[in-house]
Amino acid sequence: MVVGLVGSGNMATALARGWGEPVLCTDVVAERAQALAAATGGEAVASNAELAQRADLVMLCHKPYQLDEVAQQIGGNAKAIASILAGVTISRLESAYPGTPVMRLMPNTAVEVRRGVICYAPGNQMGEPLAAALLELLGRSGRVLAVEEPLIDVAMALISVAPAYIALIAEAWVDAVVARGMPADQASAMVAEAIAGSAELLSANDVDTLRTRRAVTTPGGVTAQGLDALERAGIRAAFRDAVDAVVDHVP
Repeated sequence: MVVGLVGSGNMATALARGWGEPVLCTDVVAERAQALAAATGGEAVASNAELAQRADLVMLCHKPYQLDEVAQQIGGNAKAIASILAGVTISRLESAYPGTPVMRLMPNTAVEVRRGVICYAPGNQMGEPLAAALLELLGRSGRVLAVEEPLIDVAMALISVAPAYIALIAEAWVDAVVARGMPADQASAMVAEAIAGSAELLSANDVDTLRTRRAVTTPGGVTAQGLDALERAGIRAAFRDAVDAVVDHVP
């Protein structure tokens, strides 16, 4: 499957690196498309119309407000459309690309290291063979999960923001132990491995968060003291506020 990426920013680059195959790409900043092409052994093409003519799948990675402009440039040349545009519904995609099979996606940048999460919802015209081929491609860069389209925006508040949230947690954790005398390089290495290992443990426990917490929490012990401090600091309310802020900001 020849994939054409309209937009060559961070998410497009992460997806392409995760697939490990050459892609066709465009961008309003030519240097970005050239850099992505060089990184994948692909090709920066001259126009969105040419990209659509040559690609089996056009993936929309541009800004949401550019939807109609890009659709006009592509015309009826696209064989299939996949979109990562925040807030742009399947209905809106099908209106912009009438008669073209579409699928809406929500990935995160961990696809670059093939540990991403990609939620998807297919449009009405997305046939089974095409959907299967697209899901096989996406599955190379992480776990692929079907969701009802109204939940795509909620999923964004969990999936697309996850690397930034985890990075912030890691940063705060490192700062806290550095303040107690731990060298910064050692603290950073320990926190990164602790987060990665804990994620693996959670998966091994079938994502049973209560079981995972209880396994390492002795009543009155140090872990219990730390968890109590986090609860008193309002960690749950902070995450609720963060989810609401993301979902409410979707166009």
